Amino acid sequence: MAPGANPATVKIGIIGGTGLDDSEILEGRTEKYVDTPFGKPSDALILGKIKNVDCILLARHGRQHSIMPSEVNYRANIWALKEEGCTHVIVTTACGSLREEIRPGDIVIIDQFIDRTTKRPQTFYDGTSPCARGVCHIPAADPFCPKTRQVLLENAKKLGLRCHSKGTMVTIEGPRFSSRAESFMFRAWGADVINMTTVPEAVLAKEAGICYASIALATDYDCWKENEEEVSVDRVLKILKENGNKAKSLLLSTIPQIGSMEWSETLRTLKHMAQFSVLLPKH
Repeated sequence: MAPGANPATVKIGIIGGTGLDDSEILEGRTEKYVDTPFGKPSDALILGKIKNVDCILLARHGRQHSIMPSEVNYRANIWALKEEGCTHVIVTTACGSLREEIRPGDIVIIDQFIDRTTKRPQTFYDGTSPCARGVCHIPAADPFCPKTRQVLLENAKKLGLRCHSKGTMVTIEGPRFSSRAESFMFRAWGADVINMTTVPEAVLAKEAGICYASIALATDYDCWKENEEEVSVDRVLKILKENGNKAKSLLLSTIPQIGSMEWSETLRTLKHMAQFSVLLPKH
């Protein structure tokens, strides 16, 4: 950083997944309902602090869990957090394990995704809003912020959590779970975990120039594993209830550390990448 330059002011958006959106982690909470050029976010933004770091919590599926994965307004969610000044978005997601070594209750700090969704807008730049003119070809080779992931991993280790340092998430359209044939196919493709929400959320955060990272909590073995109880809503919720405090403790320890670090160069790089990925229409 150049002498005399001000460090970046960090504000962290937290998008909470199924059973992982407890607003009690924030101090001094206030609610704020907003609108965006892409419609309304999933619910109110919950503003507050974690150890003096400004945070905004948003329940991905709404606080009543009334929005199915295909219907989540991912664009409005990311746009709203960007407009509120979030430099980072750390999300939690329930997922199924496609690997023997990733056990129910384990955390995976994913570093790649495979997209199997079919119905979701994946860009702000589709001509529907004057706020996002042109066509954006955002690079997605590294969809998650390596620096943010590293801080999550360090803190998971300090907390003694069973945590996997990387993993490929396959995101399916849902809301149904996989067939057994699909589950075997995803394993053959090299996917490690499976969910219904990482795409397009991670892609949109890239377009917005935000540091994005995901805490994936394994709840089951999907349906590939023989002699294992098949995935069900009841089972997923049971594991989330037992293990949701792991993601919470990881957020509470990681966020103050992120708030104390220097992010100017990282954010500048992300902003430039987003800007230079947009092709503006010729006049």
